[in-house]
Amino acid sequence: MDRPEAEYYIGKDHEAEIRQAAETLAGVIRKTPLVRSDFYSDEYGCAVYIKPEHLQRTGSFKLRGAYNKIARLSAEEISKGVIAASAGNHAQGVAFSARAKNVPATIVMPTITPLIKVDATKAYGADVILHGDDYDESYAKAVALANENELTFIHPFDDYHVVCGQGTIGLEILEELPEADEILVPVGGGGLISGIALIAKTLKPSVKVVGVVPKGALSMKISLDEGRINRLAQVKTVAEGVAVRQPGELTFLIAQKYLDGIVTVSEKDIMENVLLTMEKHKFVVETAGVLPLAALRKRAKHGKNVVCVTSGGNIDTVTISSIINQGMISRGRIMCFSVELPDRPGQLVEVATLLSSLGANVIGLEHNQFKALDRYSDKVALEVTAETNGHDHIKRVLDALDDAGFAITRIY
Repeated sequence: MDRPEAEYYIGKDHEAEIRQAAETLAGVIRKTPLVRSDFYSDEYGCAVYIKPEHLQRTGSFKLRGAYNKIARLSAEEISKGVIAASAGNHAQGVAFSARAKNVPATIVMPTITPLIKVDATKAYGADVILHGDDYDESYAKAVALANENELTFIHPFDDYHVVCGQGTIGLEILEELPEADEILVPVGGGGLISGIALIAKTLKPSVKVVGVVPKGALSMKISLDEGRINRLAQVKTVAEGVAVRQPGELTFLIAQKYLDGIVTVSEKDIMENVLLTMEKHKFVVETAGVLPLAALRKRAKHGKNVVCVTSGGNIDTVTISSIINQGMISRGRIMCFSVELPDRPGQLVEVATLLSSLGANVIGLEHNQFKALDRYSDKVALEVTAETNGHDHIKRVLDALDDAGFAITRIY
């Protein structure tokens, strides 16, 4: 979208457009009810509510914008079909919507897209083309095909009707919780937060709408800080759902006008909160989806009503396993250390007994004389992995080992 077109849409009646989108989406999407989080509320001293879009049909909020856009196509556009580029949530949203409206759909996905996401997109009836090593290459291919075949390109965020579809989330939030003080939203290209901001600031100007980005994907934050759209040379984050190099023209203008700030969070914070949502709420939320919860440490204010939009839940089991392990390390729930012991009977038992007496549960041991620093000494290397109960507990364990005369090297 170019600047004049974006400025045209900025002048539209946003409330009317988003309410119309809500009517269009009625019976298609799930109106995900707010979930009050006792855990996060107690942790941060405010009332925290989760808007669980990870429970949305297709597993993310993207269905709202895609369906609203496709529902507005002309008969001629429907007959020719639609095309999109995506490695995940947008692909499934477009494919589902196209099938529901009997529109031929093609999705261009990077060749590295996990098979589970490719199959999920095909299951909704779309033709999938694997092209390129990343989203940018897939995007260029999709645009070229759209021009060659007169297909309607469904942009994942830089489209007013897509934005209005996402804005129905903000409408639902304020209808259910009119006393909301702040809404925290993940930000990649800006479609989700733009839609929420348009309706939230219209219905309740006092509500704060704040974006959350990972430190490795700051395109929207840098653009807002500099007052112009910036394109990053690269993005690197575990939160692949917001790994966007450049915000949209329309979404940038909306963000400039309506947002109350952008918060950055670390990779450690992200992984920790994937684990916490599983443990405390039994929610499976993808890495990009937990960004608002990770931002509570910086944004929570005592006594305020804070809504966190968990944007999606499409995460594969291998990634879940890895992130859970990292999250447990971050929370001090697992520790690993090595120690050199005299190569004689009873030393391993002594270490294990000491750990047991301190309530540390040993879950992994590697006792290997070939790992000793000096191959010809009478030493043997012991590597221990143990379950612990937080960083204070780890300190007590390490102090006790030190007092017992063991020279410890902390691995993690």
